[in-house]
Parts: sequence; structure tokens; C-alpha cells
Amino acid sequence: MRGDGGGGGIGGRVALGGGGLGVVGLVIYFLLSQFGGGIGGGGSLGGQGLSGLGSGQQVSNSSLQSECKTGADANKNEDCAIVAIVNSVQDYWSGQLSRSGQTYRKAETNFFSGGVRTGCGNATSDTGPFYCPADSEVYIDLSFFKELTTRFGAQGGTFTEAYVLAHEYGHHVQNLLGTSKKGGGTGPTSGSVRLELQADCYAGVWANHATTTPTETGRPLITEITQDDINRALDTASRIGDDYIQTNLGGGKVDESQFTHGTSKQREKWFTTGFQTGDPARCDTFSAKNLG
Repeated sequence: MRGDGGGGGIGGRVALGGGGLGVVGLVIYFLLSQFGGGIGGGGSLGGQGLSGLGSGQQVSNSSLQSECKTGADANKNEDCAIVAIVNSVQDYWSGQLSRSGQTYRKAETNFFSGGVRTGCGNATSDTGPFYCPADSEVYIDLSFFKELTTRFGAQGGTFTEAYVLAHEYGHHVQNLLGTSKKGGGTGPTSGSVRLELQADCYAGVWANHATTTPTETGRPLITEITQDDINRALDTASRIGDDYIQTNLGGGKVDESQFTHGTSKQREKWFTTGFQTGDPARCDTFSAKNLG
């Protein structure tokens, strides 16, 4: 479940060429005009949405949003909930970077099944969700969300998906800010680990601000995040740490020299740091002497 080079794997970046829905407390509010801001190419499935995605096919966030018009849609339809999450994450970072004198460029979101061609090369479902710096796009393999519950033992739920998506957009922010170049290598204090933990922290920062981040209408897309939602995000983080994967899904022995994402405890810690502080400046894992 790892890509090669400086990224890849669960919740990561990737340099491939070398280098059921449960709205658990996540209450989403929509107006038709608030669906603006969806992005991406990748084609349409003619209204079939994610459930109609066959092997080798992909669909973008903008294609999904054409079917989403009301808050009820978002709270009963997985496609619309994902559109809400993606738009909320990007709305937050657009505002945050603007306030610091920088520009946020929206990233395309591609949902795929089986395999996908990217600016970083071809990827299969084994890669898991990833961000490709070469084309500045997020790629989400739909089977991963099911695997989180069936293979990794995670609780699942909509906020689990929100955590994964927000993490990948954290990598996009890193790319825009030039932080991505600091990533690389393996080991417990490697640049790769620090980059991944920072993306976890950025996901927590978004979660802190999600209910107060306005769209063009001045109203937030997400009106409530419960403690149960946060618990599910932390549960997911605990299932995708390097130590957990090596012990439970690998050879059963922890090899710190091969760490690329951080331990379960570290991933929980940095998501929590972001969520509790709501401050991206507190996510400077590259200056941290103790990663947790």
C-alpha cells in the first residue's frame, strides 16, 4: 500500500513516475448557488455518480455537483456530501491564504475505480488516495473508503471521508506554499513523515473552521461537527499509521527505517493539534523537535 519515491500510499503524495454513507453528526446546509466552486475534469457518468463508476473510469467533483441542489441531497446522498466537503475545504484555504497575502488555486478532485492516469504516471487502487504535485490534482480511489472498514477496521462514516479528503488538500496547500520540496526519504524523522503529519494537522485546522467558513452566499456549507465525527477521524488516523500497517497488514514487525507517514499516535496528535488550535502556523512539523 505504498507508492515509491517521495510519496504515495495511504493519505499521501505520490510521484509514480519515479520519485455506506452515514451522516454521523455532519450536518450539511446547501443552497443551489453554494455549489459553485466545484472543480475538475475527468468527464461525467451521465448522472450515475460514484455508484456507477466502473473499473478504469473516473469522475470529477464538478460532474458530481450537478446532481446536488439542496441540503437534503447532501445529507442523504454520498456524492453530494463529498461535494460539500471538497468545496468547504477549498473555501477555507482560499480565505486563509488570501488573508496571509497568498493565492489559493483550486485543485481538481478525481474519483476513480481500478486505475487512473495522472501527471505523475499511472496509478492503481493499491496506491490509495493521493495528491499528484505534477498536475496539482487530488485522486481518490473509491475502494479505499470501503477498505478502511473491512481491512483496516476503521469505524467509517462521512467524517472519515472528510478527514482523508482534507488531508489530501493539505498536500495541495503544501505544494502551493513550496513546502512539498522538503519531503522525501524514509525514517521516523524524515521529510516524508513530517510532510504527512503536517497534512494531518492541516486537515484538523479545516475541521476547526468548517462550520464558520462561508461560501459566496456568506453561509457555511457545514453547520455542525460533533465529537463523534472527530472520534471517527482519530480512529481512522490510528489505523493508517506506519506502525499499525506494518504490524497488522504487513509482516508483523515494525521497521522504523521504512516509515513514510508517521505512527498512529503521531497522526492522531497532529490532527488534534490542528483541530484544537485552528492555526496553520501550529502545523510546522519541520521545526518540531518532537513529532509525538
